[in-house]
Amino acid sequence: MEACLALDQASLGGLWTREQWQQELSQSDRLCVGLLIEQRLIAVGCGWLVVDELQIGAVAVAPDQRRKGHGRQVLMALLQQARRRGAMRATLEVSAANTAATALYGRCGFSTEGIRRGYYRNGDDALIQWVQLQDMETVRIAAHS
Repeated sequence: MEACLALDQASLGGLWTREQWQQELSQSDRLCVGLLIEQRLIAVGCGWLVVDELQIGAVAVAPDQRRKGHGRQVLMALLQQARRRGAMRATLEVSAANTAATALYGRCGFSTEGIRRGYYRNGDDALIQWVQLQDMETVRIAAHS
């Protein structure tokens, strides 16, 4: 819990509260994948299952560990875990201004299917992105190209 809160604060500016993290980590419909290096949580991906759809709530990587493939690694593990639990597709929202995140999601097979104008507090638009999980091999190949 403390590691998730610290990573959230460092990489997402404190997106979630302690109560939200507790919910993420304790409820059976939630999936959460973390990456530890030398006992330090450096990346995490979380989402929840709604029928056959994974709704991704957060993907976070410690600022000093970015651009090393850790975000892709936790995202792919999260997608694979969701697929094993019956998810057929996954969705997320990402700031249109966050080019690093949109590039990561694109490499993992996501495509933009809609836009929420002025969605974020700072006025940024949110891109609504989706990926079909029926063929995880295609997603895996896309993530490595």
